[in-house]
Amino acid sequence: RLGVPCPWPSDAVTICSFGDASADHSTATGAINAAIQVGYQNLPMPLLFVCEDNGIGISVRTPPGWIAHNFANRGGLEYFEADGCDLADVLAVSARAAAWVRHHRRPAFLHLRTVRLMGHAGSDVETVYRSRAVILADQHRDPLVSSARLLVTSGVLSVNDVLARYEAKRVVVLDLAREVAALPQLSTPEAVMAPLAAPSPSSVARVVGVGPHPERRTFFGATLPEDERPLTLAQSINRALGDLLVRHPEALVFGEDVARKGGVYGVTRGLARKAGGARVFDTLLDEQSVLGLALGAGVSGLLPIPEIQYLAYLHNAEDQLRGEAATLKFFSDGQYANPMVTRVAAYGYQKGFGGHFHNDNAVGVLRDIPGLLVASPARPDDAAGMLRTCAAAALADGAPSVFLEPIALYHSRDLHEENDNLWLSRYAAPEDWLSGHVPIGRGRTHGDGTDLTIITFANGLFLSMRAARRLARSGVSSRILDLRWLVPLPAEDILREAQVTGRALVVDETRRSGGVSEGVFAALVDGGFTGSLRRVTGQDSLTPLGSAARHVVVDEESIEHAALQLVRS
Repeated sequence: RLGVPCPWPSDAVTICSFGDASADHSTATGAINAAIQVGYQNLPMPLLFVCEDNGIGISVRTPPGWIAHNFANRGGLEYFEADGCDLADVLAVSARAAAWVRHHRRPAFLHLRTVRLMGHAGSDVETVYRSRAVILADQHRDPLVSSARLLVTSGVLSVNDVLARYEAKRVVVLDLAREVAALPQLSTPEAVMAPLAAPSPSSVARVVGVGPHPERRTFFGATLPEDERPLTLAQSINRALGDLLVRHPEALVFGEDVARKGGVYGVTRGLARKAGGARVFDTLLDEQSVLGLALGAGVSGLLPIPEIQYLAYLHNAEDQLRGEAATLKFFSDGQYANPMVTRVAAYGYQKGFGGHFHNDNAVGVLRDIPGLLVASPARPDDAAGMLRTCAAAALADGAPSVFLEPIALYHSRDLHEENDNLWLSRYAAPEDWLSGHVPIGRGRTHGDGTDLTIITFANGLFLSMRAARRLARSGVSSRILDLRWLVPLPAEDILREAQVTGRALVVDETRRSGGVSEGVFAALVDGGFTGSLRRVTGQDSLTPLGSAARHVVVDEESIEHAALQLVRS
């Protein structure tokens, strides 16, 4: 439908397998619900859920009959059931289930009743919680023994034939084990972490630097973005998303309210009309399903750009990043990847609409995921360039990234006075994208003061630039390093800019414990910085409603006060 090459045949069926205990997990519940909802909308969803039901999760019994009770009569989910210990039954029912899904392009549920042999894992002694009679009954239903019994009773093989085949396989397995044991082993940290290596800077730059697309005029209309007046942060992100959609037919933009409404802050406004509903679309209101869709799209050769409506909502689904997107390359040794750019409306300082659900500053969990890039632009020109960099890293290297967008700066125009328009930027023309490329892990310095270095990001840049003018009136000249990237931190830039003045003030709107400032301090100490250090951070608190929020966030006054103390000490 998109005209993009797909690695799968047109009649492919996706198989998703899990156990009876996992069927109760919220992730499984959400995935099955999402599949049913998509099918309900008459959209293709050729997905076969396969539940291997052995009746137990480690030591916790699944209530007898629960799987059938829960799934046999679900609307929009065709149900098939087979004896998982009878290979003939499994083959017949599985073929019927797959054929149904392939023909109807709708989800189905294949319930295989089976047994668990031995404990859950090597350390699990099942005799502690299972009786001898139950264990022996399950052993009698061993699918391998049942299959051998079927072959013997049907006259296909003799008992000796079965045993001979079994022993022959034992030899094959042992030979393979010896062969694998002789292979080179991972023996250094570098070898272990090779699949997590940062994307190649040259490969990313090459993707960024591709020239203008002939369809830009059709997409944007009479006025191209670079010919518009200076743009806000939200407008700049919007135009950059548009360029990605034009330039990469495999790009998809989706999430809650992103299409018809254009995002709750208008960032994606107009994109669905221009790119079409197959490429910019609304999803159901479930963050796990939003990111789960991105996982499937990425591994299928597409460029998913999902949106999570608020940073607080990301915590509902962060395991899709931690346990899936960022780990696939690691556990497959680079054979598979989940490229994606996850946009998140983030941080605090919203006026008139707040509370901890909409003003969250908890980014520590994102900085703790190996293999995940975390970008956090503050200015419109940086935002467009960094979004292109994240997309290029996904395309060139399969890298997943999170793009944190400061909500409070989306529509900001002025920095110091009304109508100064100092928080607007012109959009770069495609021929300037390479020269204006924002490399991964590089910051940007504003100002050339020699008394003090302020290190910050996102809303902190806005506040620090305002505070810097106040400091100048007190005779303190400062320079401000905008980190731009929270993972990886621009360690070289941090150390260089701090050494210029010998005094570093870290302004961090995230929390004091587990926040970004801790990583900045570590980079300075590890780099051998011997100057003076101080930090201003958000409190270890959730964000309250109304004016009370002022007491737990960073403000200009606290920045100015800390800066003066640092300089005068």
